[in-house]
Amino acid sequence: MNESFVWYASYGSNINTDRFLCYIKGGKPEGSSKVETGCKDPSLPIDSLTFILKYPLYFAKEAAKWESQGVAFIGLNEEPGCVTYSKKYLITAEQFIDVVRQENNGIEINFDLNEVIKYGTKVFRPNAWYGNIVYLGEEKGYPIFTFTAPWDMNEIEWKKPSHPYLKTIIKGLKEDYTNKEIYHYFQSKQGIKGKYTDDELRNLIF
Repeated sequence: MNESFVWYASYGSNINTDRFLCYIKGGKPEGSSKVETGCKDPSLPIDSLTFILKYPLYFAKEAAKWESQGVAFIGLNEEPGCVTYSKKYLITAEQFIDVVRQENNGIEINFDLNEVIKYGTKVFRPNAWYGNIVYLGEEKGYPIFTFTAPWDMNEIEWKKPSHPYLKTIIKGLKEDYTNKEIYHYFQSKQGIKGKYTDDELRNLIF
């Protein structure tokens, strides 16, 4: 296994390549109110691929930079038949840690990715929204990681994501999926189900 590069599997707004590159190069994503600092190494990803996560997607919390509404997380346990669309980017391990740092409000963080591989998961900030690193296997000889919250998804209130946030994800998904596929995908997701009307969701997608 080559440890100098890793796959980062995104499932929220970072599915949108333009938005993710703000974490690499710095800049303000469309629809967000925050300017991201970028990575110490601003080199572009050397590859990207679609990916399916078997962990359930849900929306929770109130993110100030996304109109103080819900943002994406995945549950802690794999579920048979579960489909969460993802895009994974091949970046350096240092860049991945810098991305995690930016998702944690810029604090200095330190964790051993080999330890994450060994145990499958590593909570490095118990109360942080994205304080939990998850190992998802490997592809082409490189390990795949993502991050989510350390809490149980059924023990937190699901929150509706803002239109700009959901449109950011939709724009990314449109690179690989049809409007109809995206519509049916979101209909069952917690935080959208029962909180978005069918017409409201359609108007964002079609």
